[in-house]
Formats: sequence, C-alpha cells, structure tokens
Amino acid sequence: MQDIEPFYRWRDLYRAEDDRLSPFYNREYSEFEYSNRIYNYLIHPQWDEFGSPTLYIKILYADYREGYAIIELIGEWNDAIHNDVMMFKREIAEVLMAEGVNRFILIGENVLNFHCSDDCYYEEWFQELEDGWIAAINFQQHVLDEFTQANIDFYLVFGGELNALNWRKLSPQQLFNSVTQTMQKRLG
Repeated sequence: MQDIEPFYRWRDLYRAEDDRLSPFYNREYSEFEYSNRIYNYLIHPQWDEFGSPTLYIKILYADYREGYAIIELIGEWNDAIHNDVMMFKREIAEVLMAEGVNRFILIGENVLNFHCSDDCYYEEWFQELEDGWIAAINFQQHVLDEFTQANIDFYLVFGGELNALNWRKLSPQQLFNSVTQTMQKRLG
C-alpha cells in the first residue's frame, strides 16, 4: 500500500496545500517519512488524514467558481466503528461547501471495504447540497454492493458509466463535464 500514491498528474493545476480555502492549506508533506497507516500497512505520505484511522483522501482538484471538487480515497470506509462519513462531512465537505462547492466527485478505486452504520450523515450532506450531487466513480463492485445494501444509493450516485470512467486521461474539467452529463441523465 505504501506504493499507492494519490493521482499526481493535475498537481500543476491544483495543490490543496497551496489553496487557502482548502482544509489542507499549508500542510507539509514528506516524500520519505511514512507515518500514516491503514491497519498495519504504511501508506504513501502524500495521502491526507482527516480523522479516520482507516480512510485517507487527497483533494485532487477544487474549482470554487464552478462549484466542484474531485477527491480520491484510499483505505477502509468504516461508518460502523469510526463514523467516517461524519468526519468526512464535517472536516472536508463542509469546509468546501462553505466556499461554494456543491458537487463532489469521489474516486474510490482504492477503497477496500465499506461498513455501514446508518444513512443520517449521507442524508444531511445530500440535503445541504441543494442543487448539487455526490458522484462515486470507479469503486470496486463489492463496495458498490455494500453501498446498495446500506441504502445510501439515494444520496450517492454510482455504478454504470460512473464505474467505468478512464478519468486519469481527462483534465479535471473534462472529468467534471463527463460526470455532470451522466448525473443530468440520471437525475433529469
């Protein structure tokens, strides 16, 4: 797991540590000192912690004018024990929402498991977005099955085209446009 880095191709366009509106503004990273873990496995030091001992993120891009953020995740999303969604909503989403972000693209290729508690924070987050949405792209099928079993598919949109996006070849704007088109089809 220590070799899995957050996607870095857009770093010349956006760096959360340089963004005054980001929850990670002024954060400093080491390229050599590995200290964060998911269970007993060290993870790359470029991943950001937000309060969960098993789930880490990287804000890959935020566009406050257009109102969207692209966030990559790694680890175990555990609402049952750690209430990860509550921490994510409070520490990350609400900070971005206060600056006008109401559309979230969550990239979950490296999310290993999902453990549900209840849907209260998903519902709260979704309702606070007003005309926005939360799209989960490229999550593993067993995680999507767990999302469906937990009935959070009312709040997160996932599967189908969203689970087959070759997003690494796109610019942030192209990814946003692609996800927006899919969302308009599904929600419209």
